[in-house]
Amino acid sequence: MINNVNNRILLLPIIGATTFFILLFTFTKLFGPIPFSVTSVTTQKSDTFQVSGTGEVSVPPDVASINVGVQAQAPTVKEVQEQLNSNIKRVSEAIKQVGVDQKDIQTTNYSINPNYDYRGTTQRITGYTASSNLSIKVKQIDKANDVIDSATASGANQVGGIFFEVDDKTKAENEARQKAVDEAKRKAQEAAKVAGFKLGRIINYSEDFGGGPIPLPYAMGAAESKIAAQPTQVEPGSTEITVTVTLSYEIF
Repeated sequence: MINNVNNRILLLPIIGATTFFILLFTFTKLFGPIPFSVTSVTTQKSDTFQVSGTGEVSVPPDVASINVGVQAQAPTVKEVQEQLNSNIKRVSEAIKQVGVDQKDIQTTNYSINPNYDYRGTTQRITGYTASSNLSIKVKQIDKANDVIDSATASGANQVGGIFFEVDDKTKAENEARQKAVDEAKRKAQEAAKVAGFKLGRIINYSEDFGGGPIPLPYAMGAAESKIAAQPTQVEPGSTEITVTVTLSYEIF
């Protein structure tokens, strides 16, 4: 009797397991496989190293930007406006005669202001001053001097804000960028050799551009324009295109 009871107790886990697998088999046949997922989390720590390089390319400018102006004075607004308009038109036409296209001449200022006499107890308007400025883009850079001379000869009594620049910087920027990257990579390799680490892949890149128009300290007021007789002689020099790049490396 006791043996029969013991045998039944031993059979219980086997019966239970068999029943579970039968039920599982039946369920999967009726409803499909039981969905399950395994999530794997991998953590990785990577040290980084940053290095910068600068590339510079010197190119001759091919565009000049010149600002010329006209200032006029008259007793009334109408008179000063007529005088200013006549003078600025004459200057504009003279600039075109040198070879500057109409679309490269832009008005950047036009103003009329009263002149006051502050003597006595009350201020009094004594007349009006009008001024207008033209910004001129000279694409034939060798004509920059002629543009200034033609403008002053035709009535411009203000000259200033002369810049020389490169119209299309793409080629020069690419060359400067390549120099900057080469320098940064060389620095990284030297640092890795000295410090004893290995360079991995580049994981970040950034760049910054320098260089631009060269301002020429040339300015002439109304009084000087009356006695200016010598031909203008301004030199374009060269423009420096500078690119600085920063590379971020994985290191091991």
